[in-house]
Amino acid sequence: MEVGIIGTGNMGRILIEALLDGKAVSPSSMIITNRTLSKAVAIQQNYPEIRIGQNIEEIGKKADLIFICVKPHDVFDVSRKLLPFLTKEKCVITITSPISVEQLESILPCSVARVIPSITNRALTGVTLLSFGQNCKTSWKNRINEMTEHISRPLEIKEDITRVASDIVSCGPAFYSYLTQRFIQAAVQETKIDQDTATILASEMLIGLGELLRQGHYTLPTLQEKVCVKGGITGEGIKVLEKEIGNMFEHLFQATHLKFEDDLASLRSHYINK
Repeated sequence: MEVGIIGTGNMGRILIEALLDGKAVSPSSMIITNRTLSKAVAIQQNYPEIRIGQNIEEIGKKADLIFICVKPHDVFDVSRKLLPFLTKEKCVITITSPISVEQLESILPCSVARVIPSITNRALTGVTLLSFGQNCKTSWKNRINEMTEHISRPLEIKEDITRVASDIVSCGPAFYSYLTQRFIQAAVQETKIDQDTATILASEMLIGLGELLRQGHYTLPTLQEKVCVKGGITGEGIKVLEKEIGNMFEHLFQATHLKFEDDLASLRSHYINK
């Protein structure tokens, strides 16, 4: 099976490196391209067996499974360029949440799927969100599940939770990175700890927290209960969080969903009756 990747920006590159390092795909069976070819060449320097496609059309000719890793507004144009080379035996995947599998099926004659990765997949962990078109062949569903199992925990989702699931899985690392940076900055500002030490401590704490959850020692509520001894210091900190956070996270999801609706509206005209 030949795997094609169109777009080697942030998420495209993360997906390529995860699939190769996780041995989901062999370098010799992957062909990649990018509008700026030098970005694709930079990846090839680390994986010499990868082939570089000169354009989208070459990927369409040579690849059986094609990942479209471009911005939502560019997916339609990429799809049009692929169209002459797509047979019913091929499969096209988008990695962007505003493009639904129904929209892709309205313009493409092959199996289609949506695979929403996370930056955590680069460490061969986290979740990959999957959605399949109604006409997606079972063989492709199985193959996509198998590939993503090498780099993550694949989870098939319904269309109506796509945005919130992506907020948690794909955007979540950025949100919690920001919160952790603010946590560190406050520690440095309010105490004698230095930035480097606080960063090491906070980073290792997050890694340890993840391991506790992954290994099933605690759930989130029981972990908080174990640390938050009655009348102790942690409890005082929790009181501040309860008071200060307010509706912050509700507002976060409201903002992401509003932007999502704007994206959907601007893309809808490209797809037939969708």
